[in-house]
Amino acid sequence: MGVQREPGQGVNWSNIAVGGIMNMVHVTTLGQPLEVLKTQMAANRSQTMAQSFKAVWSRGGVAGLYQGLIPWAWIEASTKGAVLVFAASEIEDRSTKAGLSPAVGGLLGGMGGGVAQAYATMGFTTCMKTAEITRHKTAATGIKPPSTFAVFMDIFRREGLAGVNKGVNAVAVRQCTNWGSRMGFARLAETSIRSVRGKTEKDSLGAMDKILASSIGGALATWNQPIEVVRVEMQSMAKGAANANRPAKLTILNTLNFIYKENGIKGLYRGVTPRIGLGIWQTICMVSFADYVKAYVKAR
Repeated sequence: MGVQREPGQGVNWSNIAVGGIMNMVHVTTLGQPLEVLKTQMAANRSQTMAQSFKAVWSRGGVAGLYQGLIPWAWIEASTKGAVLVFAASEIEDRSTKAGLSPAVGGLLGGMGGGVAQAYATMGFTTCMKTAEITRHKTAATGIKPPSTFAVFMDIFRREGLAGVNKGVNAVAVRQCTNWGSRMGFARLAETSIRSVRGKTEKDSLGAMDKILASSIGGALATWNQPIEVVRVEMQSMAKGAANANRPAKLTILNTLNFIYKENGIKGLYRGVTPRIGLGIWQTICMVSFADYVKAYVKAR
């Protein structure tokens, strides 16, 4: 039986728990392996997908695919999922109650939720997760990579909170476009599926239809991969000392220019293949499955 989204009455605080739980499910299953592979390719733009997988696998096999899961990915997933679903649901519900279409409501909800999660939690947690995944590159110089906690303390001592939150603006742009696209496209796909099936907006969709809609939204949302590559480069613990062209003080624009000059357009889309899988699975968890959980909680 399909689930019909209904605008909530007042503030639905239970969505905080729903978001945290659903994003933990996402990252603990397929999310983290795809995230690690995507980050490996974005940080090592000369590697093919097969080479990136081999490099990740060499760091411990299956454990290498889950590198950074505990504690940083769990911390990030639970906090950003809670903020995302809470903020996005409130914005989406109020948008649809105001008469906007589900697609526009999803777009606005996703954009607002993405920005909220970026500035509330992700600058710190994404930086630490990226540090865990990329710090091994220092081993190429013959130096044993420090622990993630040692990396954190070193950054905090040298640069304070600004250093820990380095790249947060790129994260905010990425999350705004990520979730705006994912939710907007997913709701638009739901509307299209209803139209094909002869249903109205008040009619519910079956589980497979909702999964299909979320898959479409997750795949189409990867158009912004250059922002993700920029984010990884800005937060990478490999400072690129061997590359004199890398700006000493990175901004979104000069990092984008650096990557383009070094690797061309292809460099800006490194890691897009695993990110398509990541986007599909994350959207299924955070849109389709979350709709079911929210409806269940509301019914209880």
